[in-house]
Amino acid sequence: MGAGLALRGRTAGARRPPTALKGGRLRRVPAPRPPRGSTVRGWYERARRAWDRPLTAYYVILGASLLITVLGLVMVYSASQIKALELSLSDTYFFRKQFLAAAIGTGLLLFASRVPANLHRALAYPLLVGTVFLMVLVQIPGIGHSVNGNQNWIYLGGPFQLQPSEFGKLALILWGADLLARKQGKRLLTQWKHMLVPLVPVAFLLLGLIMLGGDMGTAIILTAILFGLLWLAGAPTRMFVGVLTVAAAIGVMLIRTSDNRMARLACIGATEPGPGDSCWQAVHGIYALASGGWFGSGLGASVEKWGQLPEPHTDFIFAITGEELGLAGTLSVLALFAALGYAGIRVAGRTEDPFVRYAAGGVTTWITAQAVVNIGAVLGLLPIAGVPLPLFSYGGSALLPTMFAVGLLIAFAREEPAARAALAMRQPVFGKKAGVSWKSMRRRVKKRPSGER
Repeated sequence: MGAGLALRGRTAGARRPPTALKGGRLRRVPAPRPPRGSTVRGWYERARRAWDRPLTAYYVILGASLLITVLGLVMVYSASQIKALELSLSDTYFFRKQFLAAAIGTGLLLFASRVPANLHRALAYPLLVGTVFLMVLVQIPGIGHSVNGNQNWIYLGGPFQLQPSEFGKLALILWGADLLARKQGKRLLTQWKHMLVPLVPVAFLLLGLIMLGGDMGTAIILTAILFGLLWLAGAPTRMFVGVLTVAAAIGVMLIRTSDNRMARLACIGATEPGPGDSCWQAVHGIYALASGGWFGSGLGASVEKWGQLPEPHTDFIFAITGEELGLAGTLSVLALFAALGYAGIRVAGRTEDPFVRYAAGGVTTWITAQAVVNIGAVLGLLPIAGVPLPLFSYGGSALLPTMFAVGLLIAFAREEPAARAALAMRQPVFGKKAGVSWKSMRRRVKKRPSGER
């Protein structure tokens, strides 16, 4: 028995945490910490597992797009006040119009996120025909109107106007995705003529109508969408380089034949306004970013929006964001766009439906390329193309189709097999759909005596 007690004592002592004698009293010694490398590796593994969850892309797309839109509304209100007062308007004029567009866009987003892919495919041809018709109307004198030298607007009455070329991006994506999906189903994409025709001629038709109005910025984004669709369709390198060469040659010709575009190209990296203040907007955009510091001068405290920086609430709203919210604010916007783009790539890469892959890839290319062109121009790394920052800048014609496109991404993320199964399991517990009510759950629990009287 003594040996057994001794063995039991040694076993119990082995299970106790290590102790040390300090000051005549026993002190528990903390367990050794894991190496720092293993902690970082553990964080990485947890982040990777969280990203691999079925609903991660769905929540990232929904959350990032809504945050960008809400922050954009705040910055539109802050950046447009002085401009509205200069035009003898209410200081909330531009904000109210943007808020109305965001409300309508939210309805379009919810509609697009709930509509099946087959109905989106059915909308492709009517949307393309309607957009081409409106873009032709823009070029008719008396119907189309010019803004900042570009004739690409149609007035709808009162303060409302429409830019049909913004809807041309969405139309090209839906129609091109449906076209390529049908040709892939018939195994025709292995032939170069089926890959290029009629996708490239229709895209060039849209580009021609846009360039008739002088809007080269929108033409650049439409060209990026075309290249994205060809890349997703598996275009061979020679064909891709050939189309890119033709597009680049046309772009160079259009730039060299326009003094305004040549002046914009010369302002890349400019630090002084230059002769005739030709680089005024580019330089003051850099001034706004530089004066923001780490955390900015405070919301509403921008100096450049007081008449120094042109278009502070549209093309250069990112510069005002940097001035008022600092580097922290601009990096937050960049992180949201990066998350939205990466989630879109994940949706396009994981689906087995060709239409979903082409449409999701086209939308991701559109939003990412337009964000890069806008932010690159504000940073002085690219010429000023006159395109808004998606979901962020002022402009209802740009906001509505973009929010509909985000709704497409949400719908496609929901339709992933694993995501669909995860959403089916998340039925409400206290509703009729779950088949279990609160009262029935209470009846199933047996009462236990509490010992109290």
